Amino acid sequence: MARIAIVHYQNEMARELTELFYSAVYAIPDSIYSAQQKAVWAPLPPDYVHWEKRLAKRKPFVAVLESRLAGFIELEPDGHIDCFYTEPDVQGQGVGSCLYQYAEQVALERGDAKLFVEASLVAKPVFEHFGFVVRRVNAITREGVVLTNFSMEKVL
Repeated sequence: MARIAIVHYQNEMARELTELFYSAVYAIPDSIYSAQQKAVWAPLPPDYVHWEKRLAKRKPFVAVLESRLAGFIELEPDGHIDCFYTEPDVQGQGVGSCLYQYAEQVALERGDAKLFVEASLVAKPVFEHFGFVVRRVNAITREGVVLTNFSMEKVL
């Protein structure tokens, strides 16, 4: 099994992580999120400038698998997990687990009382696996299109 390393974000990772985000969203089956829902979630073409600024500000933790960027997670100072994505072709290989465990360890070390997230339909079972519980179901409307997600939390 390949070794997964967790590293801190560097600005030169911006384009590859932006493309990873889009790959992850557009790999979701249309039976879960429709093409229209994915288009408002991740509008094309990718806005690389927006993502470069976002990532520079958020400084996610990044998973490296066999010398390529395989996933990332954003952990905000208040314990909020915003983005958590892995490359579709490495899902099920422990990348997401390594990222999450690293983020949780950071949260514990800095004394966070809980972690919380708005999880997609796809991410909900992943977060449940990590011990999160659903607090609320959300219907988010973007450009007239409704996206469902779940407010979830885990007490540390």
